[in-house]
Amino acid sequence: MDILAVRIRLRRMGAKKRPYYRLVVADSRVPRDGSYIEAIGSYDPMTEPAVIKVDVEKALLWLSRGAQPSDSARQVLEKAGVLEKYKSGTAAGSGEEGEQNGALAGAGAQDGGTN
Repeated sequence: MDILAVRIRLRRMGAKKRPYYRLVVADSRVPRDGSYIEAIGSYDPMTEPAVIKVDVEKALLWLSRGAQPSDSARQVLEKAGVLEKYKSGTAAGSGEEGEQNGALAGAGAQDGGTN
């Protein structure tokens, strides 16, 4: 089985001069607007204030699985408060909870454990 370099990135959508972004989990080798594994949120910079919607549980799960956010996705996740939850969860869950895997991967991500 190949090991994929998975990234959390922004996928551009919307009309010309009216960008709208979907926060997606994708293989790093795929183009910006190419196929993706899972959509975990959206970002609309054209509204005032900008609208950010993120499925926090999915984002924490993918971060715990080792997905690396791009620079722009990292800023969106910081504004949504996801990275703060992830960092506080990994610091608190560095004991036995950090060793959870398999069927408990979802529960480990909610507890902040790393898989």
